[in-house]
Amino acid sequence: MFQNMEVIYFKENEMKLLSRSEELVLLTVWKLQEDAYCIPIREELIKVTGRKWSFGSIYDPLDRLEKKGLLKSYLTEPVKERGGRSKRIYQLTSLGKRSLIEVRGIQDALWDKIPSLETDTEKT
Repeated sequence: MFQNMEVIYFKENEMKLLSRSEELVLLTVWKLQEDAYCIPIREELIKVTGRKWSFGSIYDPLDRLEKKGLLKSYLTEPVKERGGRSKRIYQLTSLGKRSLIEVRGIQDALWDKIPSLETDTEKT
């Protein structure tokens, strides 16, 4: 359900679409800050959504978001606990932050103008 929804973001006055998974990954990177690498991102998304997330379902949006200029990444120094491997840490760019603000504004405006779902008396 979440994977097919798209949201809008703007780049240089040009409207672009942000998939729901891209939005969730972007929000999670912002939430985790300096701990935003694949494993904690995946763990947080599993915890929050209650759904399974494969590593590919994390790496693919991370790659797309970086190509779109919404994220940047860097490699840490090798970590002993990881067998001498580095971590790739992701950070939001200014455009990524603006995109999240835009998405939030659009969603708030839409949710503000619809009847409450909690008071819906329609039987399913």
